Amino acid sequence: MSVFPLDLDQAAQHLMQDYPPAHELHLQFESWKVRLKTNSKELVDDLADYYGPFVAQAQESHVTVHAFETEPLNLDWDWTRKTPDPGKTKIKEAWVNLKGGRAVRKLITGMTFLFGGDYHLAVGPCVKNSNQIINFINNRHIQWHLEKGCLLGHAAGVSFEDKGLALAGFSGAGKSTLALHIMSLGAHFVSNDRLMVENKADETLMYGVAKLPRINPGTALNNPDLASVMPAEDKERFSKLPTKELWDLEHKYDAHIDECFGPGKFHLSAPMNGLFILHWTHSGEPMEIRRVNPDERRDLLAAFMKTTGLFYLPPQGDEEKDPPAEVYVEGLKKVAVYELFGGVDFAKAAELGMRFLKTGDVK
Repeated sequence: MSVFPLDLDQAAQHLMQDYPPAHELHLQFESWKVRLKTNSKELVDDLADYYGPFVAQAQESHVTVHAFETEPLNLDWDWTRKTPDPGKTKIKEAWVNLKGGRAVRKLITGMTFLFGGDYHLAVGPCVKNSNQIINFINNRHIQWHLEKGCLLGHAAGVSFEDKGLALAGFSGAGKSTLALHIMSLGAHFVSNDRLMVENKADETLMYGVAKLPRINPGTALNNPDLASVMPAEDKERFSKLPTKELWDLEHKYDAHIDECFGPGKFHLSAPMNGLFILHWTHSGEPMEIRRVNPDERRDLLAAFMKTTGLFYLPPQGDEEKDPPAEVYVEGLKKVAVYELFGGVDFAKAAELGMRFLKTGDVK
């Protein structure tokens, strides 16, 4: 396998010949449709369980993703290691541009992703790393929206009837936790960590990705609707921990929306009427909220802006760069933006979020 050429088409032909994809899974994310082809029945079963309500009957698709279950490829290419994101130190990815596309290698798992044009290929121990296959499929969905002119936001999203609210915050602020608290008050789920924002003449829309929220033990213990995600032995063990230690735990559970909140609660689009930016701390102070102008609060806007990363390839001929802050300011012109500051208070924030979804205001 180390003799693959730096040519996406030729590499794809080699892989399809060596690992014939005999199994399929069809998914539909509102109007976007994807077909997975793989040599692993186990992977199909795992992804069908994960995606649940988005599994569809066989149909024409926008994208076909091939996932080849095999040992990690040993590709003798001149890889460039990706600089870690701010605040991170571990180098997890390397990449190289190919004729016709790009290859990204996950340095920890050994998974390799090759994509460009009509090719979307995942190669390596796929079943063991099905979460990376999920991310790859969702990244294809994100690319489709960005090519239609959307902005990429780092936010969760919820909706109620004809209104939607995005939730952003710097790392660890609890946007997914807050989204689930608002759901417990009757809202629908739109997205966990990424939103694609479309600024139309008369309204702003937000689109989500089919990624289940990954919650920590503190979130599960403090929301009765999430009790089922935590095994009984974990519940007994973690409930004895101090609050600070509990929230700092690096232990996650996938929260299946339909299982926790009932069927039909995961919607992938909604109007984007508001944006809460979580700028709070575990200080014990009262939580406060105020409406802000994102053009004047670029420090807060940075929590919502999201770089596209290695898995986005701009359309042929376009320059590869992320939109500046000015573009986000323009994109949020019709959105009411609020800063939540002071102490962390999910119950109060959820109440305000639901009030906004029902009335269009937080008063």
